Amino acid sequence: MKRAVCPGSFDPITYGHLDIIERASKQFDEVIVAVFANRKKEGLFTIEERLDLIAANVGQYKNVTVDSGSGLLVDYCNAKDIDVIVKGLRAVTDFDYELQMAQVHTQASGVETMFMATSPTHSFLSSSIVKELAYYGGDVSTMVPANVNAALKTRAAHREGN
Repeated sequence: MKRAVCPGSFDPITYGHLDIIERASKQFDEVIVAVFANRKKEGLFTIEERLDLIAANVGQYKNVTVDSGSGLLVDYCNAKDIDVIVKGLRAVTDFDYELQMAQVHTQASGVETMFMATSPTHSFLSSSIVKELAYYGGDVSTMVPANVNAALKTRAAHREGN
């Protein structure tokens, strides 16, 4: 059984992420969407909120589960008997960083990384851009699922009230 992980902070999940998850679900027996905190960024949503937002959007894929992790991704992969890390690439700048990480993962643990080019429809998307637009009241409804859009609006309204 081939198992893959789609890791990320998913703060929040976008249609770009979901595109990669859907495509990975067609390539592997099992795909785990693993939410990791990015210690370089302050999260808008808690890990638990992110897990709930993701789970609500991947239920149609019977071989996709949602989990969280901490620490090194390769340790997570080894503990869960995961063969492959799946990463989406939007641009050359993503590739530069992700190639280095893939080489480290392979050397450290033998876990391979598979890169998927992001669909051109979603190649401009990032969680950071979505959060910035939503924070200032921009319309992100074409970038994120409805439940994520609603959560962003609620969070933005809560921030304005403080």
